[in-house]
Amino acid sequence: MKPQAHTRIDFSHTCSIGPGKIGVLEGIERTGSLSAAARTLGMSYRRAWLLLHSTNEGFAEPVVELSVGGKDGGGTRLTDFGRQLVADYRRFEAAVDDLAAKTFAAVRLGSGPAKGATPLRQPLSRSLTGKNRKPGR
Repeated sequence: MKPQAHTRIDFSHTCSIGPGKIGVLEGIERTGSLSAAARTLGMSYRRAWLLLHSTNEGFAEPVVELSVGGKDGGGTRLTDFGRQLVADYRRFEAAVDDLAAKTFAAVRLGSGPAKGATPLRQPLSRSLTGKNRKPGR
């Protein structure tokens, strides 16, 4: 398996995109529905709505358009800006993954401690919980 980076782009303190928001947008593009997109991602409708709402509010242009009711029952669709945002993110993500693969090509994974590594004296979970600490410390 080649290294992969998990990419999140922060545009400001209140506006970012990452795998979750992009996944919701791609799901909407495929299904035309926020609830269907959430189901396909194994995400609650509320979580998907919060991701979509923060994305839609974070940019000067909306990423989706909502239609309520009507003869077709309403739905959600990406705007041209939303489609471009997804495409730009996926292109950037692919470039970062390529860079990670090139940068870490020589790294090999093993099944145990690396040669020359000093083993921990006690299990990490015990040292973090303080179960071996002396009373009063």
